[in-house]
Formats: sequence, C-alpha cells, structure tokens
Amino acid sequence: MKKNLKNRLVDQSDNSNFALAMSDKKNNNSVNLFEGWAFGKINYILFTIGVGLLLIGYALMATGTVSSFQSLSLAPILLFTGYIIMIPLALVYRQKK
Repeated sequence: MKKNLKNRLVDQSDNSNFALAMSDKKNNNSVNLFEGWAFGKINYILFTIGVGLLLIGYALMATGTVSSFQSLSLAPILLFTGYIIMIPLALVYRQKK
C-alpha cells in the first residue's frame, strides 16, 4: 500500500513540474509591475493632499472646544473634503494621453 501511494505521488510530480514551468523562457507571460501601474505623480499628490486635509481636520476637531466654529464647521468641512472629494479623486484620476 505504501509503495502504491509513493508511486502515485511521484507520478503526479512528473505531470506538473512547477520549477520547469517557471523557468520556461518560451512563455513570455512576464508582466512588469510598473508598466501597467495606474497611478502617476498627480494621483499621489492628490492623495497626499487628501490625507493632509484629514489630519488637519481631526487636529482642529480635537483642539477646539465643543461648541466652537472650529469643531462644528471647519473641521467637518475639511474631513468631508478629504474623504469624499480628494481621496476618491486621487483614485480615479487619469491623465489624458
């Protein structure tokens, strides 16, 4: 029984040799990561601005008093702009070619 199982395992490894398939140079299936990279410099700038708005908004909300203009109006506007406008814009923006 053990011999039979061992023979089956050897037979399966002969059928699918991963190392041989990976070292085959005839298959030109290699994909370079940065050839199809969707984000450019502008995307990263927009994303950084969005994260900056979030940090400033949370800092303003934390440092203001409970019923101040800073905590009730300014901070939520900055957070809304960061979360709803800038970060999604950074994710979907594409330059015209």
